[in-house]
Amino acid sequence: MESVQAIKQRFGIIGNDAKLNRAIEKAIQVAATDISVLVTGESGVGKESIPKIIHQLSHRKHGKYIAVNCGAIPEGTIDSELFGHEKGAFTGATQTRSGYFEVADGGTIFLDEVGELPLTTQVRLLRVLENGEFIKVGSSKVQKTNVRIVAATNVNMFEAIKKEKFREDLYYRLSTIEIHLPPLRDRQDDIHLLFRKFASDFALKYKMPTIKLNDDAVQVLQKHRWNGNIRQLRNVAEQISVLEQNRSISADTLRSYLPTQANNLPAVVNSSKSESDFSNEREILYKVLFDMKSDLNDLKKLTMELMKSGNANQVQKDNEHLIQKIYGENDTEALNNDYEDLEVLSIPEKNDFVETSEDTSQDKYHFAEEIEEEETLSLQDKELELIKKSLERHNGKRKLAAQELGISERTLYRKIKQYDL
Repeated sequence: MESVQAIKQRFGIIGNDAKLNRAIEKAIQVAATDISVLVTGESGVGKESIPKIIHQLSHRKHGKYIAVNCGAIPEGTIDSELFGHEKGAFTGATQTRSGYFEVADGGTIFLDEVGELPLTTQVRLLRVLENGEFIKVGSSKVQKTNVRIVAATNVNMFEAIKKEKFREDLYYRLSTIEIHLPPLRDRQDDIHLLFRKFASDFALKYKMPTIKLNDDAVQVLQKHRWNGNIRQLRNVAEQISVLEQNRSISADTLRSYLPTQANNLPAVVNSSKSESDFSNEREILYKVLFDMKSDLNDLKKLTMELMKSGNANQVQKDNEHLIQKIYGENDTEALNNDYEDLEVLSIPEKNDFVETSEDTSQDKYHFAEEIEEEETLSLQDKELELIKKSLERHNGKRKLAAQELGISERTLYRKIKQYDL
């Protein structure tokens, strides 16, 4: 069995933090088995290194290794990508296709961002984990596969289970062994090591002298929160390497490349409250729309009675309560004037409606159909307006907008394509 230090050198892992070393030790120990592994940690901590270690140290190392980003595949096609499909299973399926689970038979599949899987796909994945069986989309034939599944997520799985976005039974099947990678802010002694490695790499890549931090800059580097973890640190190292003429970097220069401290302070966010507020706004909007629908139905009723009788004054008298409901008591006088000025010469008499042909009787309901069409368009406009406002509020970030709207990111993506935003 290889040592932790040997594994870090082999896979280019930098750092001596005890939590990082423990995570690598667990990966080495579990590699020889076929146990499912769940890798957890914040975005940017390097979770993709663990499944590579597990695969290369296992008896499957000569088999295929396939990494799948579950969050990047549209909901409508993810089943086809993972399990394959038969010819003609859906529009565009011009030939039979093998999915990742069929292609990786005898190897390892890494499911990154597994928390983003749709519930229907989670059911299929659970069956693969339990007995190695799957069915292609559009097929009734059960197929077998022998794959090792390593999954990763930055989602709080217990919160996802509580909100019924992730199956509890699937979570326990995936997390037979759970390996947690610590965030960069908990590895303070490793931050400068990583920065020096990145600075050296970029100096070689861009053929320029290596940047170096003075002592004050090192303190600033280590005290920064690094919400983006290693990915953010690498990005900052690359920016400084390319843009700074002076190869000795001071604390003030480094601070100019970091987000302001106010954005780095931990904050308590009451997510349930924000969801509740949005839910209340949505309920108010639905109530307004339903009230509009009721008023439109009342207007349709008045219009039909007016068309049948041709007597505006009589219609007003018989439906006084309904008119006051629609227009309000304060508008009664104005409404009376409207009725007095109303021209009914062009409205057919009641007998004319009885004697008209089938084509004319269809025209009688044309106005009602127009109202229904306008009502539908109004609902679509409201939906479009809500999506636009949410995207603007979050600077085009679909994930945050989807959370605010109470829908999945894939549903929001579909709506964006539908409305051509």
